[in-house]
Amino acid sequence: MKAITREDLERMNETQKEDFVLINVLPREEFKKEHIRTSINVPEDSDDFVETVEKVAGGKDREVVVYCANFDCPASPEAAKKLEKAGFRHVLDYEGGTEDWMKHHH
Repeated sequence: MKAITREDLERMNETQKEDFVLINVLPREEFKKEHIRTSINVPEDSDDFVETVEKVAGGKDREVVVYCANFDCPASPEAAKKLEKAGFRHVLDYEGGTEDWMKHHH
């Protein structure tokens, strides 16, 4: 698992238009409150987390970026671990999460 910064994510999103899925792994209510514009919600604590991610990503070779609320939130590293165990090859954890992103994108 590789941790990435906000700058990395901005570059992937805007400059390079990379083909990746951005996943918010928080519970639905949290996601509804606030999330990064291009992200989808697959709660890390759902039973079919890995299957759902595989479905939306279209396979385990696609690059997947997970994030949660902030640097202290344990959900995204957990999610990344689950995905890697399941055989995903390109898992990145945007550690700053929603909080870090919103500070710079209003």
